[in-house]
Formats: sequence, C-alpha cells, structure tokens
Amino acid sequence: MTARVGLIIPSSNRMVEQEMVPAFPAGITAHVTRLRMTGANRLAFDQLLPRIESAARALTDARCDVVAFHCTANSMESGKTGEEHILAALTRAGAPRATTTITAIQGAFSTLAARRIVLVTPYSASTTEHEAEFLRVAGYDVLSAQGFALDGSDAYCATPAQFWRDRAVEAARPDADAYLISCANISVFGVIEDLEGKLVRPAVTSNQAVIWDALRLMGWQDCRGCPGRLFATTSAGERAQRVSARG
Repeated sequence: MTARVGLIIPSSNRMVEQEMVPAFPAGITAHVTRLRMTGANRLAFDQLLPRIESAARALTDARCDVVAFHCTANSMESGKTGEEHILAALTRAGAPRATTTITAIQGAFSTLAARRIVLVTPYSASTTEHEAEFLRVAGYDVLSAQGFALDGSDAYCATPAQFWRDRAVEAARPDADAYLISCANISVFGVIEDLEGKLVRPAVTSNQAVIWDALRLMGWQDCRGCPGRLFATTSAGERAQRVSARG
C-alpha cells in the first residue's frame, strides 16, 4: 500500500524537505508546494485564502490522499474561524482529507490528554503571544510562552536542534502536560526523544504533528521512525490509562 501527502508551505521554508519529509514512514510519498506568504510577501488573510485553495488544487491533481496547509503562525493568524476557512478551502479544492498545522497540533494534544501547555517559539513576542492566545481561546492553559525573536528564515534554519532542547528544558514546569515547540522551519526532530526523557512529558513540534495527523487521517498504522511519544499513543486504551493516571 502506498499513499500521498500534500504539503502547502511558505516559500522560505527549508526544513520541511530536510527534516520532515524523510521522517514519513515507508509507503508514504510527500508532495510539497510553496506559497509566498511570509516576510516581505506577507498577505492579508482574505488574499491568502484563494492562493491556498489554488495550491491545494495542484496537490489534488497529484492525487494526494491528505492535503495540509503547513505554516504554524499563519494557520492561527485569524483564530479558530480562520482555521475553519482554511480547512474549507482545502476541501473545496478536492482534498479527500484536510488539515492545518494548528489542527494537527490540537489533535495531538487531544490524543495526549494535554491541556496545560508550555509554548516555545522562534518568533517575536507579539507572534508568540498571538499563538498563546489562540491556544487559550481553544481551551488550553498556556503555562508559559517564550519566543526567541530569531531574525527570519535564515536564523530559523541555522539554529541547531540542541538550542530548542535546552530552551524547552529551561522552561520546564512540573504541572505541564506537554511542550509545544512551534514552527515548521526549525530543526527539532533529532532531540525530541532526548527532550521527552528530560522533561518526562511529551514534546509536540509543528512538523511532527502534521506527519502524525496525516497518518491518522489515512488510518496508517506503521509509524516506525517517527519521533516522539505522540506516535506511541495511538490506541484508545493507552489514552484512557493516561487520563486515569493524571486524575
């Protein structure tokens, strides 16, 4: 059995093909299309939405089984209503199954029974707070939200994975259910398991969550090689045990 996942990403992103695409399990082919939507090419949401739909149509031409709009900050930009509009645009374009980065992250939190979240981002203080507010409105308790104001895509890509591991460890909270390291254009995969060992809590990242959600939507069972506790927590029985253990 083979399947195809379509990813719509910002044109400046260099981490999806480098880190995320190779992490899909055998039998999954990832197809990537780009939109100029960030930095100097930033668009108002009502201008971005038809471009998302057009990009999704290109991916449905490739017979993708799932299409994801994969940009963390942009998927939260217009709140829950904006998320719903993006999902509707993907569906109108013919995507058999649709998701966004924030849709996948919320699904991951639900599977992990996580409500108390520590948020770490490479973004400015204002963008980080906007993400934190989205999560609060969605019903999560954001215990801490730290943005490191990195200077654009070049800085995002150049920052080693160990930086994000160390920043998340420094932000550790004993009452946290999970840690979200937000952004599709940073490298984190190589330290997820180390980070989870240090925190004794799940770590969710943008790229990891979208892989997980795409596989979930297709009913794909083989998650070998996918990093983190998220991929080991797929059965209802395991979820029930975690909820019971937390009281």
